[in-house]
Amino acid sequence: MIGRVLLGAAVLFLLAFLLTPTSFAWLFQPFTRNNAPAIYTQTPLWSLTLSHLALVGMAVVASTVIALVLAVLVTRPAGREFLPLARTVTAVGQTFPPVAVLALAVPIMGFGAGPTLVALFLYGLLPVFENALAGLTGQPPQVAEAARGMGLTPRQRLTQVDLPLALPVILGGMRLTAVISLGTATIGSTVAAKTLGEVIIAGLLSSNTAFVLQGGMVVGIIAVLLHEGFQTLERMAAARTGLNR
Repeated sequence: MIGRVLLGAAVLFLLAFLLTPTSFAWLFQPFTRNNAPAIYTQTPLWSLTLSHLALVGMAVVASTVIALVLAVLVTRPAGREFLPLARTVTAVGQTFPPVAVLALAVPIMGFGAGPTLVALFLYGLLPVFENALAGLTGQPPQVAEAARGMGLTPRQRLTQVDLPLALPVILGGMRLTAVISLGTATIGSTVAAKTLGEVIIAGLLSSNTAFVLQGGMVVGIIAVLLHEGFQTLERMAAARTGLNR
């Protein structure tokens, strides 16, 4: 109950701050120096937040689709031999730091959201893939026997049994990807992507701690909300399948 109240208060505070940031100037004024502005106003904070979330959302959806397809392929009899290759491919994004991906992508794609989207996509593949793999391969043997006994085709078993049972675990991977991508997306502003990193970078360049706190605060609150939202979805999915998590 207390957790829900705190989450509700966080949502209200975030909305109020994004819609009327100047009314919170008193809160950040102590963190400024030499009469510097307490609130970042070069670009509306709500606009940066929406752009940030859109970028993260596209990356998470793309990572989830590709990782899930790979997990399904390598858990079918015809594709099991490709499991090591799939693991290598999905681990590439974790091997290369996002900054390095940006440096390689900018000469090809130019500045803007494109390089950031590529970096987030690659960085988000591994959590979803490994969770989907665990969900699809970690089901009780009785499930497979029951599916065969019902005369389900491999495709029917996948769509009606395997994926629904694995959904809570898959959502757990999506949660990790979403939270990681949300924080990592801030570096996109170094290559002119419209993210909340713009506020943080402006604060660092001008030695204005208030700006850094604003960008970090908005990202942090949204990260907590995303985390809790996905956990709620996981519990709902687990309840529908009769699994206890």
